[in-house]
Amino acid sequence: METGAGFFRTASRPSRDLGVLLARSLAVRGAVRVLDLMAGCGIRSLRYGLEGSVEAVWANDADADRLPLLHTNLAPLAGRVDVVATARTAQHLLAELALRRDHHELVDLDAFGAPVDLLPAALEAVSLGGALYLASTDGRSATGHDRRAAVRRFGAAARAHPASWELALRLQLGVVARTAWAQGRGIRPLFSFSEGRTFRTAVGVERLPGPGEEGLLGLVAHCHGCGDQQVQSLMALGRWQACLCGSSGSLAVSGPLWIGPLQDAAVLASMASQAEQSPHTLGADGARLLARLQGDPGYPARCWPTDQIARRLGGGPPRLADLVAALRAAGHGASASGVMAAQVRSDAPWPVVLEICRRLAL
Repeated sequence: METGAGFFRTASRPSRDLGVLLARSLAVRGAVRVLDLMAGCGIRSLRYGLEGSVEAVWANDADADRLPLLHTNLAPLAGRVDVVATARTAQHLLAELALRRDHHELVDLDAFGAPVDLLPAALEAVSLGGALYLASTDGRSATGHDRRAAVRRFGAAARAHPASWELALRLQLGVVARTAWAQGRGIRPLFSFSEGRTFRTAVGVERLPGPGEEGLLGLVAHCHGCGDQQVQSLMALGRWQACLCGSSGSLAVSGPLWIGPLQDAAVLASMASQAEQSPHTLGADGARLLARLQGDPGYPARCWPTDQIARRLGGGPPRLADLVAALRAAGHGASASGVMAAQVRSDAPWPVVLEICRRLAL
């Protein structure tokens, strides 16, 4: 494998591991053809072909100077799967595929910045029941650090939030959902994660929106005064409740964004099963990531860092596992966030979360 002068990160292996396992999971249901729109040196395409149980791989990169490198790196796939390597812009290639009505079971769009402009054509290239594996490196606008850019790119407000990586993923999913709905299709988030630099979501593309799917687009509000968080669906939008500060005037509201689950338990279980059958596919970091995602459905859209809770109570942070167990024992849903470390996800009212944390600190 030659990386050439193109961009390559060894640290991105977990994302490639999960992409291969997703391809293997899709292959259980039938033939899988992969379209790698921004292939770079071809590492993802090569792994899809060698490990993903796929029938065909189309590796594309807009830089024509990389085409010889792609041919060299994908040579081991000859005779194993059908391979095509091209040097086209993603826009031109997707337009050509749309004219030909050529669809793929897995479309990998590993982009720099926010590839929102490519979403309509990329979703159109996904076969029904297939998946779009999307990456964005636009962290500033999606995490609330560039509010003007968030409005331009996502058509949404993005405000500073303690679960900033999750906020970015939900904004990204919100755009995907609105784009798919405009095409008459539905979506199903399969898994979502970030290491703070790149925001990755795998989305299943369905023939029609599922029952109540539109209700999973909404707004998330966070009070920087008392720490409370609230979530509302656009389908049932009403007044914000007064927080512990005594009013709703200090709430920082983000959205519209996806307020539904971030992970699909059945798909993650299938991927874990595929990893057991092919242990070399999943590295140690990828295994830890997959386990974290399996432990957190990504719902509801309310997360707090334990150290933030500790600062409000004037003590040390509670053990995350103890806090999750105590919230569940009190009859509330709770899990450790699979997106950001040391964060608790819960549907419990904020005063209840604080009270349980206070008891744990005694």
